[in-house]
Amino acid sequence: MHELLSSATADHYAATMRETVDRLADRFRETRRPFSGASREELGALVDAVDLDGPGRGTAEALREVDALFVRNAVWFHHPDYAAHLNCPVAVPAVAAEAVVAAVNASLDTYDQSTAGTLMERRLVAWTAERIGFTAGDGIFTSGGTQSNLQALLIARDHALAASGATLDRLVVLATGSSHFSVQKSARLLGLGEDAVLGVATDGHGRMRPEVLAAALDAARTAGRVPMCVVATAGTTDRGCIDPLGPIADACDAAGVWLHVDAAYGCGLLVSPTRRHLLDGIERARSVTVDFHKSFFQPVSSSALVVRHARDLAPVAWYADYLNPEGSGEPNQVDKSLQTTRRFDALKLWVTLRALGADRLGDMFDAVVDLAAATHDLVEQDPDLRLVGRSQLSTVLFRYQPPGVPDARADALVPLVRRALFDSGRTIVAKTVVDGRPCLKLTLLNPDSTVEDVLRVLGAVRDAAAALDAGRDLATGLDRELDAVLDGDLDGALAW
Repeated sequence: MHELLSSATADHYAATMRETVDRLADRFRETRRPFSGASREELGALVDAVDLDGPGRGTAEALREVDALFVRNAVWFHHPDYAAHLNCPVAVPAVAAEAVVAAVNASLDTYDQSTAGTLMERRLVAWTAERIGFTAGDGIFTSGGTQSNLQALLIARDHALAASGATLDRLVVLATGSSHFSVQKSARLLGLGEDAVLGVATDGHGRMRPEVLAAALDAARTAGRVPMCVVATAGTTDRGCIDPLGPIADACDAAGVWLHVDAAYGCGLLVSPTRRHLLDGIERARSVTVDFHKSFFQPVSSSALVVRHARDLAPVAWYADYLNPEGSGEPNQVDKSLQTTRRFDALKLWVTLRALGADRLGDMFDAVVDLAAATHDLVEQDPDLRLVGRSQLSTVLFRYQPPGVPDARADALVPLVRRALFDSGRTIVAKTVVDGRPCLKLTLLNPDSTVEDVLRVLGAVRDAAAALDAGRDLATGLDRELDAVLDGDLDGALAW
């Protein structure tokens, strides 16, 4: 019997899926920490020991091996002690839909490969556009925010070239230092000059200053450059802050410049019952990035680029006789996307909206923002911790720095604390740099997490930092405590 999914293997498929789901469910029930703590060397040895050229071992054995090798050592984003990056726990209806997506294996590039799937994706794009405030919007699902931003800058580039008649090397993009790195990466991929991304100054919270933007647009034109796009951010990766979209739109309208809003993180506000106003002005953008796999609790990948006018997608159109010949009349989407073959990722969001409703998703996103606000207060009240600004969304930036600890010493502790906690497998936090100083970062995206959970994470940070800091020379790191930490033995480290 072949292992291909068909009518002949339907029973085998059902039994395999049941066994796989049962095993995964056991993992969810039994997982007590966000990571196993296995070292990179240990995992590398396990991976290298697998003979990929050997004879097949059967589906059941192969899946048992995956469970032991990957699932056991996976990073569990649903665990309340995971608080590092923009990874969310996922909605059960979306996970069920993922199984449908994989089994049916539709490709969303042409109608004759997807039928209702194309219509459902288009309906979801229209729904998202309406939530943004685009009355005649359009868009396409993408692999993530990076692809969405790339496509947005591509169509903005072609729009600017057509409108101005300028050469490519004269085009510039204006963004802040808090913008996602994909803005600069996209500029390079699109053939713009090395100096094509011009930085716009921010306020004390990392938000773009509209009056500085207006002056920067004027200065660019005076210097003979052509502003092709302004990128505003609705939810910066580090600070979780939202640029003032309305005043930025005023500056863009006055200068006749394309406004792109990267709302990969903040798009959850589109369904928030209490904080939708934080996105006021987003409806004046020409294009918007949304990442449902961040703040709509969807499995990766589930993202979209949405534009105010359907015609704005024209620069990526391409017609092939074997796919979407001109004049076919079928609602093909290969002429909207940078991709050809595309998974039906929109189905996950469709099922989630039908199962939970948009209001409940908004409540869930509000819950993580509320938790972050409470955490800001907890950090401010802790004499050993120092808050590094407040977020409008769900990130918390802070440092371990008790009174009397100099900045340089606190700086050196940041990467050591993060690594010690990760290697222990007990708690996962992130690190970043804000205003030139390293700090620790919590990204709270689990609506089931509580203040008590956060207190446990902060306690782990405090304990690890205190253990690392006590009686050791950070310049040399020659002590048993550091050895214990780097070996992943947090208990041993704290014992010292």
